[in-house]
Amino acid sequence: MKVHVPLHERSYDIHIEPNILSRVLAACADLPLPKEIAILSNETVFPIYGEKLFDDLTSAGHRVDAFVIPDGEKYKSLEQTSRAYDFLAEFGLRRSGIIIALGGGVVGDLAGFVAATWMRGIDFLQIPTTLLAMVDSSVGGKTGVNHARAKNLIGAFHQPQRVLIDPRVLATLAPREVRAGMAEVIKYGVIADADFFAWLEENLDVALKLDEDVLQKIIARSCEIKAQVVGEDERESDAVGLRATLNYGHTVGHAIEATTAYGTYLHGEAISIGMTVAARLALQLGTIEAVAGRDLLTRQTQLFSRVNLPTQMPHDYNFDDLWAAMTLDKKTRDGSVNFILPDVWGHVRRVENVGADAVRVALHEL
Repeated sequence: MKVHVPLHERSYDIHIEPNILSRVLAACADLPLPKEIAILSNETVFPIYGEKLFDDLTSAGHRVDAFVIPDGEKYKSLEQTSRAYDFLAEFGLRRSGIIIALGGGVVGDLAGFVAATWMRGIDFLQIPTTLLAMVDSSVGGKTGVNHARAKNLIGAFHQPQRVLIDPRVLATLAPREVRAGMAEVIKYGVIADADFFAWLEENLDVALKLDEDVLQKIIARSCEIKAQVVGEDERESDAVGLRATLNYGHTVGHAIEATTAYGTYLHGEAISIGMTVAARLALQLGTIEAVAGRDLLTRQTQLFSRVNLPTQMPHDYNFDDLWAAMTLDKKTRDGSVNFILPDVWGHVRRVENVGADAVRVALHEL
């Protein structure tokens, strides 16, 4: 199964296929892969999948080396970026080489940023190994690292050459990581496809059991929605903020991650809280009709509950710290905080100049 990301000369395909990880060379035969390849992975993923990939590429005559980082959001940092540059310099990766990102969102974002900045930009390949990375971070070209004060504050747009998704690797993913990835899947139903949301309600239990057919549909539909949005607004510069709609739940979610030092919540867990806040804000500010808004909030909350994702703020959160993180976030403009809020089922819009008092009330309700 393929999903095309239409970006003119930067267009690429997302290949979704069981066991594609064992056939990377064949899946990239039309590119083709250059002689020099640097694999960037983490300590959890590399022993399971990276060593075989390393051997396959080496056996095919490529010069290969691997840079392996610790596992965790806090390692998506400038410190690890600097270490990656040192590794590439020692390896001698030239502009004709390629970086393969093998891992979850942290690995993909970091590897993409390194690729965007090494020798002013080299090619890279995304091989996501978490559900969240498969449906979200590996697609669209947003790369970057975190800053202590805000998530993804340092980064660049840099599209991959290709994305290879093997749903079977999810069998080795921790259940908590699978659940966290479902937050982004649920998001797509709210922002772009009410029928998909309803289908998720019917098939969620089977999906959590890692049924291959259901997972493929979830991944493909999520990628289709993101590819369509990115194809129309690659750099979030569209006047109506089309790509910004993908940030539903992220204004508060990113602030939660930053104020908890990227160590308490997985990304999807923070986003499920953020989406709950956003749905409440939509009702509070009247961006959605009351009956539809209550239905959306109820069904969204119920789906999160079935996935065992949080919908309440941490009891010890500090509003001033959270608000400061929100105002520093890239989604703000001219010092005001903007939110992506639903206006009907399957559609959201950007709401500008949301005040601190309104956010405080929505958070208090959680």
